[in-house]
Amino acid sequence: MADFLQKTDTILWGPYMLVLLLGTGIYLLIKMKFLPIRNLGYALKCLIKSEKNTDSEGEISPIAALTTELAATIGTGNIVGVATAMTLGGPGALLWLLISAFIGFSTKLAESLLSVKYRTKNINGITVGGPMYTLKAAFPNKKAGAVLGALFAFFAVLASFGMGNMAQSNSITSALHEAFSIPVHKTGIVMSVLVILVILGGIKSISKFSLYMVPVMALFYIIGSFAVILVNIDGLAAGIKEIVTMAFSPRAAAGGIGGAIIVSMQDAMRYGISRGVFSNEAGLGAGGISAAAADTDSPVRQGYISMTGIFFDTIIICTLTGLTIISSGVLGKCDEEGLPITGAALTIAAFSTVFGDMGAYFVSIGITLFAFATIIAWEYQGERAFEYLVRNPKLCAAYRFAYTLATFVGAVCTLETVWCFSDIMNALMAVPNLICILALSGEACGDILEYEKKKR
Repeated sequence: MADFLQKTDTILWGPYMLVLLLGTGIYLLIKMKFLPIRNLGYALKCLIKSEKNTDSEGEISPIAALTTELAATIGTGNIVGVATAMTLGGPGALLWLLISAFIGFSTKLAESLLSVKYRTKNINGITVGGPMYTLKAAFPNKKAGAVLGALFAFFAVLASFGMGNMAQSNSITSALHEAFSIPVHKTGIVMSVLVILVILGGIKSISKFSLYMVPVMALFYIIGSFAVILVNIDGLAAGIKEIVTMAFSPRAAAGGIGGAIIVSMQDAMRYGISRGVFSNEAGLGAGGISAAAADTDSPVRQGYISMTGIFFDTIIICTLTGLTIISSGVLGKCDEEGLPITGAALTIAAFSTVFGDMGAYFVSIGITLFAFATIIAWEYQGERAFEYLVRNPKLCAAYRFAYTLATFVGAVCTLETVWCFSDIMNALMAVPNLICILALSGEACGDILEYEKKKR
């Protein structure tokens, strides 16, 4: 099974997926006249000035919708994913991760505004939306749209258990066991109880948790990362040079930094882009489910607010992780068995150059905060996808029970294949979502250009 998943992962995240993701983003950027990048400052201003609109549909404030999206995206991908990408794809993977983020602005903007525009009410009168609803309501071919919407929802449910839950809970228990020797089953029980307590309150409870949790955990990690980079400032310039050089080298070995790593430009692109998408979910569409809950009367404005999630998640936090690794000189180092250090261990090694043994504690706490927030936020996105499939909100209690159980299972099991499974679900979710965006690109871009005229 593990070999099958690895082969499938390699195929799905091969050149075709990279072309589809980047091609869609570049196409939208050009069609939007590069407004997503040009209006980044405006988007951040919208976030600062955002407030709940009592005259429009929605369940939570625009900023609460964003922090819920961020809670789902700021997870182990920001710590473990970046480290893995730089080990497998070399230092250049970080640059491709950033390139994909800037291109992803347009994709995130389009999928979010469409999700808000075509949201609806369920039988309980709760506002719901996301790519599955957009596909069903607005796709040119109604039958094809219904099928694609169901496929997206199905893959989103599976992704919620894999990427959104089990991969995260396993990372938490592993980190706490390594740093503090806490038995994994005890961590699993505590996490499961905390998860059910938060998710029982629905989106309002989840968004309130995210609204306070996301800024705290982000600030905690940013301060620590800056400390590592400043102490290792002498290695920063050489590290950045390696990042740029190896991002475009047909096949090269890192010089003084990461000398044990020999990769190609395709490796750097593949791992940089796939881990970037894993981190910020631009193009996957799941974030649109949270965006649709925002109490706003402007789909485009909420789309811009959602777009800032990529700025915080990838351009700030992922970049800081990459720079701590490259400046500290730990990339390419091997463990006692002669294997390259990767994943959380690599990030811990970077932080340990400044904090010593406390580096493991710092990274472990960071993983715990990030991953738990991801588990909570992904429950909402997965539940909405599940509700779309079963057409009965009353059955969502079964999903919540299964989701809580998965938290414990993920905590106590060895899940080497979960990351591979998560990559596969990312790709399968992306396909119907990107088809939707491309089919409705004229409408989405038209709305954005019209909004730009009014904004002036």
